[in-house]
Amino acid sequence: MTARPFDEDALDAVYSKALAEEKAGRPEAAAAAYRACLDIDPDDHVGARLRLAALGLGETPASAGEAYVATLFDQQAEMFEDILVRQLGYGVPELIAEGLTQLGLHHFDRTLDLGCGTGLVGTVLDGRADEMLGVDLSEKMVEIAFDSGSYDHLYIGEALGFLEDFDEAEPFDLIVAADVLPYLGDLSPLFAGVAARLAPAGVFAASTEALAGGDAATDHGASNGATNGTSGPARDFAVGRDHRFHHGEAYVRRELERAGLKILSAEPITVRMQEGQPAPGHLFLAQRPA
Repeated sequence: MTARPFDEDALDAVYSKALAEEKAGRPEAAAAAYRACLDIDPDDHVGARLRLAALGLGETPASAGEAYVATLFDQQAEMFEDILVRQLGYGVPELIAEGLTQLGLHHFDRTLDLGCGTGLVGTVLDGRADEMLGVDLSEKMVEIAFDSGSYDHLYIGEALGFLEDFDEAEPFDLIVAADVLPYLGDLSPLFAGVAARLAPAGVFAASTEALAGGDAATDHGASNGATNGTSGPARDFAVGRDHRFHHGEAYVRRELERAGLKILSAEPITVRMQEGQPAPGHLFLAQRPA
């Protein structure tokens, strides 16, 4: 990813205006300001596309975007674990470890942690993998993960791009994507990349955040009634008020199976607390056929 130059002061001013308009209950004015953010910064470091989708006044993007995710987590790196784990009760890495144990999966030769963040998955799985690799878009997150001592190799990069471009041919016995899917809408490319990198009988573990209002059996990706060329609102995934992607269980199942992965388990979980309420999601464990 090569960031294009932009006027940071101008972006800050327009983004602050957009937030103020949204808080004041003026969505159309907020949307106009978010669009102005994109005029200033097409790479979208502030997540304007997500906010437009959450307002129902813009198309649902395919992902949160590399610039936004890297910026967000670089800003949060130092306080990330305190906020997410201690204050919001995030425990997905522990749930992944428990799920693997319940399936009798205790040890792995090579493990890849996509979106490794500060290394929470690596810490939980420490001692269960002979070789642990991690990749994350945020350089500051990777620095903290390095200090955890749980990883043999760490890389700065985007998950799908890493799966496609990583030059080692040796496959992985376990690939983990904890809290990665909420930054992706369309899951098909990621799942295909995971399947291509898994060893025979290799396992994929991933968490999602649940889609409010249930699933639909047909079309992909719309947010709050915004459509993407389909005959009506799609309910496979949407951008929520938290500006994260929420996925329907049926959609995730379908895309895993389409990628050639057999679902071993799909359990409802509480991802974390959100505005004082449990944030529901699912934990999927799937396997490439032997």
